[in-house]
Amino acid sequence: MIAADFAGKTVYVVGGSLGIGLAVARRVAALGAHVLLFARRREALEEAAGSVEAARQASTQRVAWRSLDAADRAQVEQVMGEAVAAFGPPDVLVNCAGRAYPHRFEDVSYAQFDDTLRMNVHSCWNTVQVLLPHMRGRRGGYIVNTSSVAGLIGVFGYTDYCASKFAVIGFSEALRNELKPQGLTVSVLCPPDTDTPGFAIENRTKPEETRAISATAKVLSADAVAEALLDGMRSGRLLIIPGRDSRLVFLVKRLFPGLLERVLDRTVRQVAARRR
Repeated sequence: MIAADFAGKTVYVVGGSLGIGLAVARRVAALGAHVLLFARRREALEEAAGSVEAARQASTQRVAWRSLDAADRAQVEQVMGEAVAAFGPPDVLVNCAGRAYPHRFEDVSYAQFDDTLRMNVHSCWNTVQVLLPHMRGRRGGYIVNTSSVAGLIGVFGYTDYCASKFAVIGFSEALRNELKPQGLTVSVLCPPDTDTPGFAIENRTKPEETRAISATAKVLSADAVAEALLDGMRSGRLLIIPGRDSRLVFLVKRLFPGLLERVLDRTVRQVAARRR
């Protein structure tokens, strides 16, 4: 997929009302795509659609939205079925729905763990499984699922979140192997901390150790992450990791896992020492 390929293509963005999803929607609209946004809150969707319309190349590009809880399988089946009938099947599906509430493991309730898996994993599974029959036969079709750098590296305070985001990577890699012979490409976006409304909520509950670890990495803008995604899609990479710092950390994790563990352990010890 190259940038020009978005012209005239239909792009579905799940979690498209805010943050990275909205930034991606604006970018592809600027490249000539028709865009359909999905998220839970009507008010945010209406505002987002106006922003995407303003980014279009031409007034003939369609922009629409549908209210959707992607973790609800029955709702996905109904809403996506209606969307395909009215808007046509997607050439590109971008799954950006998700959230994080960092806590120490002992403070994570089972209800939160279950909700995290539903939001971050089930939502990807549901939309892909429901839309895949409509995307088959569309050569050059593309599916993007959003994980995180915390889907590559276990981080203090993110036990439920890391579990979900590691799962998204495994799901996406297996799916990529299955769909490649059918002419469909699958990538997984692994952003670092990104300046979004969700990140602001995340910061409210971070343990001190998590804050210290996060402080060592640069926070990216949603637009920078969206641009990195499009760059990665041009070459069809499986793992798209925005930011030089994030790619370096991933490389260290692969080649020198003990070194990264020591760095993280040292940060945790330093926080503990400050409490004494």
